[in-house]
Amino acid sequence: MIDAGAEPRLLKIANPEVAAAELEAQSRAAALVAQRTGIRVPLPHVFPDGTTVRAVRLPDGAEAHARLLEFLPGHTLSGPRHLAPDVIRAIGRLAASFDVALADFADPGADRPNQWDLRRTQDVLADLLLSVADEALRDRLRTVADTAWAVVAPVAGALPVQVIHGDLTDDNVVTGDGRMPDGVIDLGDLNRTWRVGELAITLSSLLHHDGVDLPAAMEAVTAYQSELALTDAELDVLWPLVALRGAVLVASAHHVLRTDPGNRYAAENLVHEELILAAATSVPLPVATALVRRAAGVDAPLLDAPAGVPMLDAEAIEVLDLAPASPLLDEGRWLAPDAEAALARDALAAGARVTATVFAQPRLTRARPGQDPGDVVVLGVDLAVSAPAALRAPWRGEVDVTADGIALRAGGLVLRVAGDVSDAVSGAVGAGELLAVVRGSARVTAARDGVGVPEAVTVAMAPAWRTVVADPTAVLIGDSAATAPEPPDPATLLARREASVAEVQEHYFAEPPVMVRGWRELLVDADARVYLDALNNVTSIGHAHPRLVDAVARQWRLLNTNSRFHYPAIVEFAERLAALLPDRLDRVFLVNSGSEAVDLALRLARAHTGRRDILAVREAYHGWTDLTDAVSTSIADNPNALTTRPEWVHTVDAPNAFRGRHRGPDAAQYAIDAVAEVERLAAAGTPVGAFLAETLFGNAGGIPLPDGYLAAVYSAVRSHGGVAVADEVQVGYGRLGEWFWGFEQQEVVPDIVAVAKAMGNGHPLGAVITSAEIAESYRTQGYFFSSAGGSPVSSVVGLTVLDVIRDERLQENAREVGAYLKERLTELGRRHPVLGTVHGFGFYLGPEFVRDRETWEPATAETAAICDRLRRLGVIIQPTGDHQNVLKFKPPMCFTRSSADAFVAALERVLTTGW
Repeated sequence: MIDAGAEPRLLKIANPEVAAAELEAQSRAAALVAQRTGIRVPLPHVFPDGTTVRAVRLPDGAEAHARLLEFLPGHTLSGPRHLAPDVIRAIGRLAASFDVALADFADPGADRPNQWDLRRTQDVLADLLLSVADEALRDRLRTVADTAWAVVAPVAGALPVQVIHGDLTDDNVVTGDGRMPDGVIDLGDLNRTWRVGELAITLSSLLHHDGVDLPAAMEAVTAYQSELALTDAELDVLWPLVALRGAVLVASAHHVLRTDPGNRYAAENLVHEELILAAATSVPLPVATALVRRAAGVDAPLLDAPAGVPMLDAEAIEVLDLAPASPLLDEGRWLAPDAEAALARDALAAGARVTATVFAQPRLTRARPGQDPGDVVVLGVDLAVSAPAALRAPWRGEVDVTADGIALRAGGLVLRVAGDVSDAVSGAVGAGELLAVVRGSARVTAARDGVGVPEAVTVAMAPAWRTVVADPTAVLIGDSAATAPEPPDPATLLARREASVAEVQEHYFAEPPVMVRGWRELLVDADARVYLDALNNVTSIGHAHPRLVDAVARQWRLLNTNSRFHYPAIVEFAERLAALLPDRLDRVFLVNSGSEAVDLALRLARAHTGRRDILAVREAYHGWTDLTDAVSTSIADNPNALTTRPEWVHTVDAPNAFRGRHRGPDAAQYAIDAVAEVERLAAAGTPVGAFLAETLFGNAGGIPLPDGYLAAVYSAVRSHGGVAVADEVQVGYGRLGEWFWGFEQQEVVPDIVAVAKAMGNGHPLGAVITSAEIAESYRTQGYFFSSAGGSPVSSVVGLTVLDVIRDERLQENAREVGAYLKERLTELGRRHPVLGTVHGFGFYLGPEFVRDRETWEPATAETAAICDRLRRLGVIIQPTGDHQNVLKFKPPMCFTRSSADAFVAALERVLTTGW
């Protein structure tokens, strides 16, 4: 690179074999693309003699041609790092824009033979395969090429031809902002060829990137199609061309390494080129083409089995619903290794003659937590019988006896029965004639002849497989076809939500999964994808806890009513709550939420002190009622929070020792400043009636307050007749591990405590606990009641949650596993500077992401992208804090050490491979 005045330029010397006319064609094409699209491309610099190409003499005496090109700032997307869906879509649009811009481009320099021209792959491979020493690999590459070319050749003449970039890959796509592609370099393979080759080459380059499987790569197809519609013939040959490209890449690398064994570049490239080939050939071409067609919004018809004679006597058939929401799978039964067989045995023992599963249903029994979607869709029907059952031929056909059962061929379809099969016939059979006898369990599949049906596939791949695999249910059991409720379509459900639920009542994630089940620290969506719940402080004892379910069901059968009735549960619950707090805090108010709890706590303070003025801490959220919203100062929750406060709300700096005004050892100054504000307000004649603060800086990411902070401010407020209100809604109830309440960490005792969330494990339940004197002060406001707060069911919920926390030692678990996780995350931060620090204790941790550890610049956009990638890796977590750059780690308190390891592994993958 040279500096030509104020703008850096790139001196590029072409291979001596490249003619000047080819380089001039590339320059003209680049100028046209820049003019028509705005894509950043390296435009040529004009030499003093008015040319853009000039001859140069190389050190070895050979003559070549050189150009002075514009230098594009940024970097390419080369390497195995992850490409997010929006990045893949941008690459697809980039390829389409390039092709649209060059649609009418004509230049003799672009009409030239090119090894990478996909029209020449058969001839090119014939030469390259001579360099592949591994006979098995050579045969494999030849088979891949022959299979793909058999699809391409019949329609080759119908494929549109134009000039394309010819190498629009991750190596040549440039990003200026470090993430989104906006430029293209190296037009050295510019060539007139099949237009669809552009997209095939681009797609192939995506397949070696971390986490980019076939469905993910289809985002590029959708984006390309939105800019430039592919013809029917192009859709049919696109994936065969991807496979051909993969074969040429691998063969070419072997050729280079045979002629130049020390070529490290070729050796390194071979690793990811083998990944490209493996991905390109991972499914049959018809399946991949169906995936392409669906991505392009073009019909890909499903394969149907013809009507026939029912194979099985349909009496006493029980359908085994294995979907994520099936009641058969409650209480974690889906996690048992033999869950499917056990459910079938239970049904048969209860009187069913036959059990049958639902074809192509996402089975929760196949799902496990993990970073990648599981193979949960079985493309067949599993049978179990209580006594030997005869299977009859649904149609006339030819039967082959196989090692594991039988295969009936008829009309291009193969019906297979594999498992505990005996008495199998062989040869020609007529409709209704005996095929075999099932004596235990068997699987029945129906597929296009020549297609092998896999054990199971992912939900994303299932529709494409359904174009070559048919549902055998109707011919298997006739009118008693095994059915189950269809899972909700996420896009349709989201549209309905947005049409009926107020828009400001937001949901997590731009493309939210449809959650249908929870179990302990796991969440399950409608597609049987299992997620690690690292976010849910509402569900303190774990999702669907059987003890809580039973207790609530029992109480609902007995009584649930207005809390002003007299019943034992409210008394027992209030006693248990009060016993968890210092002696003088012995009066309990029961409400429905954290917002109500903080609202009531402030009303009690006003009633007791007779003052309206409240002192609050900035960057905090306390609720959505009129009063709690007035004292909430988090601009992440309300951008206008600081400018719309009423005059009676006063604030002090958030005591953040990491990024606030006073940092590190200077953080003690926060308490001094807050005390000074208390004194100032008192001197001004507006002494505060209440000081409200979270006892750990929870909303900002679990940041501990500076030592002695609450003690100093509480003392100052009380010296002027005010009271101290502790917001324990998020951080209390044992979540911190070492302490049951956050105020214990600060070694203080507040006057009023507000708590909620963890109390009810998802049931609406909150409380305010205070002294008898302050509680009685509310009499000046009338009397208090909450119809559902402290109802019989709510009280039983609260009691059961406390019992489980005690009996299952969940506070101790928070201390031990939380400390282990914090240590592992801290170590991760030593290797990844973007993870600046890890705040908090126990199960309220706040990994904070920064762009610079010196300036502490928040990595806001990065944190949002990290959370989205984690969700795609099976971890549910969200950002928090005014800068939205802290992970809000507050899982169910049954979170295990193995789950902590899984969380770290997923985060490490994101930080290593990108987001």
